[in-house]
Amino acid sequence: MNQYLQNLTIDLLLALQSFRVSRLLRSSGSGKNLFADLSRLNSAVNSDDFDVDRIQPLLKSAISHDNDVLLWKEVYDTVTETTPPPQPIASYLEQTPWLHNTSSFANSSEYRKDVDRVLRVELGVIYVGIPRFHKTFFGRVAGVETASVAIFKKCMEGSEPLFRNGWSGWPTDANQDHVLSWFAEFNEKLATFTEEYKPTPTHQRRPLAQPNKPIQGSTGERKLDIGFVGDPKAGKDSRCHWSHILVPDGLQFVSTVLGFLWMSEEELGFDPTIMTANNKRFIEIERHGSTERLIIDGVMQRARCIAGRTTTCWKAHHEGHPQTPLVIKDSWEYPERDEEGELLREATGQATNYRPKHSMPPPSMITSGASRRGRSSGSRAAGKKRSSSQVGGAAPLPPSKRSCSASPTEVGGDALSNRVHRRVILRDYGRPIYKASCRTSLLVALTGCIEGHESLHKAGILHRDISINNLLINEDGNNPSWPSLLIDLDLAIKEQREGASGAKRKTGTRAFMAIGALLGEQHSFMHDLESFFWVLFWICIHCEGPDKAGVVQQFDKWNYVDPEELAKLKLGTVAKESIFIKTITDHFTAYCAPLIPLLNKLRKVVFPKDKPWEQEDEKLYFRMRDILRQGGKDLG
Repeated sequence: MNQYLQNLTIDLLLALQSFRVSRLLRSSGSGKNLFADLSRLNSAVNSDDFDVDRIQPLLKSAISHDNDVLLWKEVYDTVTETTPPPQPIASYLEQTPWLHNTSSFANSSEYRKDVDRVLRVELGVIYVGIPRFHKTFFGRVAGVETASVAIFKKCMEGSEPLFRNGWSGWPTDANQDHVLSWFAEFNEKLATFTEEYKPTPTHQRRPLAQPNKPIQGSTGERKLDIGFVGDPKAGKDSRCHWSHILVPDGLQFVSTVLGFLWMSEEELGFDPTIMTANNKRFIEIERHGSTERLIIDGVMQRARCIAGRTTTCWKAHHEGHPQTPLVIKDSWEYPERDEEGELLREATGQATNYRPKHSMPPPSMITSGASRRGRSSGSRAAGKKRSSSQVGGAAPLPPSKRSCSASPTEVGGDALSNRVHRRVILRDYGRPIYKASCRTSLLVALTGCIEGHESLHKAGILHRDISINNLLINEDGNNPSWPSLLIDLDLAIKEQREGASGAKRKTGTRAFMAIGALLGEQHSFMHDLESFFWVLFWICIHCEGPDKAGVVQQFDKWNYVDPEELAKLKLGTVAKESIFIKTITDHFTAYCAPLIPLLNKLRKVVFPKDKPWEQEDEKLYFRMRDILRQGGKDLG
């Protein structure tokens, strides 16, 4: 059968090459034309490695007598090549290594020259011209393929067709404003053509162009050239938030436009488990044999990156019980990674100062098993997550952290990574520690977080992600959470674990990583304690008062430089007392200047003999807390 299909395919490809149009159509890649692509494909088909699956859609299209447009589209899908994946790199450490990504910047100006370097690493392998991408993405939209063919045919009819050797009215100078005006008018005409196929679209959307108005919700100044929004009344003066952008692309052009206009919320990638009724968003959970509804009050924090876990933290409450706040933490995780819900249960049972009160104990509640393979961020529940300790919820400022690329422990270079949807629900939450109402409250909260970390350590759990957004403070008298919270067990591991997890590489917020961790040392609780030092150091440089933080150019590069270079920068900062004192005197804000003596005392215990630790020392927990407590008293 395989031999028969092989010969049949060769006959079909030769027949396609006999058409002169194959020499006129462009190549799908870097070849001279489509004829050259077909020749290359013919050689592949004639080899011993012939892949039947690759050619089947084209054979089906030819046998079913599809119209010419669809047939040649299948030809392009079939001949399209992808860039080869990189060779796997063996891991040199028996632990899961760290990797940097665009959501790990703390107090950064996010200049393009810096972000681009990180973005290239974050994206990893980029595939060009994915075969059948358009059909996969838009193929589920009911009726869009048939309607697109018919509507495109209409576009070519009449005395003044919309399409004849190009689109009618297309601006000759391709000026931005003219192109966007043309596109808006084109959509109105397209909507008229579609009425007989879908007179009442299920989802009312329309194109919106705002090329000169910055989008809300992004650090860098980003503008909406053209997008589809869910408000049919949206106009040029409508306010658009970064999270609302759906992004368009172009007989493909027509079907793409129709696809975006007709797709359901789920087809667009929004989370179907988050529902809406009576103008309220909610999720439903099963507990004690009955269905319960959790009302979502709003987003607490969201990790913004292109390739990552798309973690989001939502503030929520039980329906009918708004006085009891909850945190819903959604993320897409590698299945090989330890489940945060299980670590939280274990921490709850063993860690005396770490009690992340699970509001819903059953495992089915803590994690959901939806799976996506080879997909990137796109759910409405996309963003960030949390846990608690003297621990709990989440909140913003330096966008938080991490993402992923290829695993150094994986030997296979071709397998697409898989992710599963996990959801954790907690009761504790607070605000990032840098938002403390005063310096004394800041030190008290930091002391509590160190106590929570020690409690986790004694329970056999290593946090490994001490950063400015994972240390929270609760000064709200109406919030029943702990006064200080160490959150987020995403990267935590059991300390007795042998070897790496097998999951993709993961990253922490680079600015707060210990010198040894940056150099690739096996992660220890001592590295986490050093990270507490760097968090306070960073706060003192950037925070000008409660909830006031800025960018300091000299330290902005800590978000981007090579790990080894950053390790040298940090070592040079702390290795000599006189240099350290000058650095913090020159760069601490006026608000944090009274903490200069305290920081130097911490430096002396975290870096004994003016260098990183060489032996683990459990007593460091006590010494750091003692310095912080005394510092709080000295401030009055």
